[in-house]
Amino acid sequence: MVIETSRRQFVAGTGALALNFAIPAEAQTPDPHGGPGLPGDLKTAPKVSSWLRIEAAGKVRLQVGKVELGQGILTAFAQLCADELDVDIKRLDIVSGDTFVGPDEGVTAGSFSMPNGGSAVRQVSAEARQILLGLAAQKLGADAGKLTVSDGTVKGPDGKTVTYWELLGSNAFEVEASGKAPIKPRDQRRYAGKEIPRLDIPAKVTASPIWIQDLRPEGMVHGRVLRPPVYNAKLVSLDTSAVEAMPGVLKVVRDGSFVGVIAEREEQAMDAVSALREAAKWDVPAKSETQDTVYDWMQANVATIIPVKDALSKNGPAPAATVEAAYRRPFHMHASIGPSTAVATLDADGVMHIQSHTQSIYETTAAIAEMLGVPKSRVHGQHVQGSGCYGHNGADDAAADAALLAQAMPGKPVRIQWTRNDEHRWEPYGSAMLVKTRATVDAKGDVIDWTLDLWSQNHGTRPGGKAGNLLAAWSLEKPFALPTPVNGGPPNYAADRNAIALYEFPGQKVTTHFVTAMSARSSAQRGLGAYANVFAIESFIDELAHRAKVDPVEYRLRFLKDERARAILQKAAEMFGWKDYRKIEGRGRGIGFARYKGIAAYNAVAMEVEVDRPAGRIKVLRVVSANDSGEVVAPDGVRNQIEGGIIQSLSWTLKEGVRFDAGGVKSVDWTTYPILTFSEVPPIEVALIDRPGTPFLGTGEASQGPTGAALANAVFDAVGVRIRDIPFTPARVKAALQA
Repeated sequence: MVIETSRRQFVAGTGALALNFAIPAEAQTPDPHGGPGLPGDLKTAPKVSSWLRIEAAGKVRLQVGKVELGQGILTAFAQLCADELDVDIKRLDIVSGDTFVGPDEGVTAGSFSMPNGGSAVRQVSAEARQILLGLAAQKLGADAGKLTVSDGTVKGPDGKTVTYWELLGSNAFEVEASGKAPIKPRDQRRYAGKEIPRLDIPAKVTASPIWIQDLRPEGMVHGRVLRPPVYNAKLVSLDTSAVEAMPGVLKVVRDGSFVGVIAEREEQAMDAVSALREAAKWDVPAKSETQDTVYDWMQANVATIIPVKDALSKNGPAPAATVEAAYRRPFHMHASIGPSTAVATLDADGVMHIQSHTQSIYETTAAIAEMLGVPKSRVHGQHVQGSGCYGHNGADDAAADAALLAQAMPGKPVRIQWTRNDEHRWEPYGSAMLVKTRATVDAKGDVIDWTLDLWSQNHGTRPGGKAGNLLAAWSLEKPFALPTPVNGGPPNYAADRNAIALYEFPGQKVTTHFVTAMSARSSAQRGLGAYANVFAIESFIDELAHRAKVDPVEYRLRFLKDERARAILQKAAEMFGWKDYRKIEGRGRGIGFARYKGIAAYNAVAMEVEVDRPAGRIKVLRVVSANDSGEVVAPDGVRNQIEGGIIQSLSWTLKEGVRFDAGGVKSVDWTTYPILTFSEVPPIEVALIDRPGTPFLGTGEASQGPTGAALANAVFDAVGVRIRDIPFTPARVKAALQA
């Protein structure tokens, strides 16, 4: 939902039971299991009025800080709210990710929307219902415990009624949630756990202007930014006079090495930037790393050694053998289908309004405020859905570009849309990783000690309220330095996310070699380090199973003690028909499992592949997945996330990898950075194990790691060759077969 309104209108509001106010940005501690007191994000935003308001005309406004990224989260929130408030879901207006309205829930990331946001929405809606029943009891002169509610109409034992909307004028929501309001039992819920059509789909399938790329506010002008040839290049000279005289050009903006142009029409802005590119002279720093040498570069670089787990066995049996392997993941792009876009306007009050598809609207607006040198209260951010994301792509940088240009042209909405070349070359990538595994085994092939060492750049340079994490801020006359990256710790981790195997081996040691330097710009991509770590763990345990001549599912179950984990693994095997599988030449089966972050959803993936030996091509024939996300609110939404994660992981594992050398990034379009096509998507079946009454477990990043590993394991089963380097291109497959 995009709200077109001014700051004054935001502050003034309309007649309502609750008042609006912004929650200041603050550090948030992810808490997937709630805990004593208030659940999830209610801990940091406890006031009921920051989440809900009863509006005139029979509407309820739900205000949340988490945003819609295609994961269907706003529909799930609506299901929870409508159930607990006893209103029809169609009565809800949802405002999400607006820094002047509602709670600051931090970044929409890490599969925390349901654990932190959903648990908060459910509880605060129950609190609001309890408050409304108290008001209605006074109005009707009845005991609150004897009142019933149907679609916002409260009915007393004598038949008298009052609606929520007739209770306007109270400030009763200006209280902090108690955490004690009872949640409805499952049999009284109308929406949660049911298949509800997603609220955002109709606008998308009818081509309504729901995307940030579609925004065209009145009076809008177009901006474009001149990019340097490579990272950290400095602008030596640039004559802008000829460009300033070009048709439609309104202004050329230069601040140090940052150069942008504002024009009446988009093609005029594009032509102007092309002319600026021809005229610009740059000082280009030397660079030697390539996509092939980056793994050696990481090992040779000074790294911070982070002991993640150190619990090797003591006084155990002497090992019969030691097995070792190394796995490599390249830099991966977000490769968003819609290039990053933003619209910024500096209004007459001196407030910068920014519309962006960033996942971190609160932190990004704070970073832009620092970059502009203004208080945070002078920058208003509003999330608008973007076509493609799941991580720190170029959205934040496009917003910063737009703000810098809008600052130079007050009163005009300035629209920035990156080119495909911009998107591919300048977005932050998911970091390349090297994972080395080592296991000592006994005579039966069972693990005694399991050791994992990983090398990685950072997975977290989101704005975080710091201007130095914005691309444009590096190039200003007074530049902002990129903060020294840090690696996140437990329970979520970052580079080492999912590096601790869930299997209960007698001994296990995990060490992160964290490289703060960057051979290519990197940050958060879906799953952070979990994709590479699960790929390595599940490939290696499969190798150990085959070495021990034990069925891969049975081998895993020897070390898997968590009953929910065992149930998921066994369910996936059952769905696949694992026990009855009959081998066909050139075909194979594989399985992979993980519990995302060790605290989120359990997921197992099994698949069958066919390998064309002469061509080196892998065809995925079918995929099944079993998933346990705790209590399921939106079953179709959960399945969508698992299916989408499987497809994305197949694309990463089969095709994707950023190519770069001393001359810069070479993956600049869909030819040089291919992704999975529609015709290559296999049939996918997903089974959900619903556990009512248990905490919500994050789902969106659960299937990527298991999928990559299942693919590698299936290829080995098909042709007897173990591929440990991603992506599994035909050239790489043929080389492995010929080795």
